[in-house]
Amino acid sequence: MSDKIKFTVDGQEGLAEPGQTIYEAAKANGIYIPVLCHFEGLKPVGSCRICSVKSNGRWMASCTQPVTQGMIIENMTPEVEEYRKALIEMLFVEGNHFCPACEKSGNCELQALAYRYQIMVPRFPYLFPKREIEAFPKFLLEHNRCVQCQRCVRGVQTEDGQKIFALHERSNNLRINVDRQLATEMSNEQVQQAMDICPVGAILKKEAGFRIPIGKRKFDYRPIGSEIEEKE
Repeated sequence: MSDKIKFTVDGQEGLAEPGQTIYEAAKANGIYIPVLCHFEGLKPVGSCRICSVKSNGRWMASCTQPVTQGMIIENMTPEVEEYRKALIEMLFVEGNHFCPACEKSGNCELQALAYRYQIMVPRFPYLFPKREIEAFPKFLLEHNRCVQCQRCVRGVQTEDGQKIFALHERSNNLRINVDRQLATEMSNEQVQQAMDICPVGAILKKEAGFRIPIGKRKFDYRPIGSEIEEKE
């Protein structure tokens, strides 16, 4: 017990293992911190900032910041929650998301976060960017829905470690590029893995749409984060 790290989140005390991030420590103690770019088993990059918390007056990404002894963390305060809500709204207006017609509806983490934060109409103007859909032998890449979380870049590789997806350009021109030769060689299992890793409906496996009907999908049964908050 002596090597445990003591910390506090919104007044709730918890214990963490050395080396755990704030997100990992909070989750282990039944405290939910929303994430989007983070995925279990992948190296965190803190790109979406939705997991942001405050400690000692400083903003930090909880998926990359290690928890330290005596750390006092603000997670569900009005200021932090409003910050996260604004980020989610920005992701919606920056892309072209039409949930009713999306194959990922009900399994989409961005959509589920919008429900959790009760987003009806974003406060920001829609940008309606013009983005094309790319087709590959076994999947579609829908750039309109991509939130550039980099999950596919970090998590989908060939057996010898070659990356199939990569970031291209910067800022407003940033997009996901695909190695066409490696994409052609992807197995059905790799394509399904890519679709499952994607938190939105940007990577869609061909000939597999709506096999699980709307109403019987992951977030149709329970809100995002409830599996952590209910854990004791």
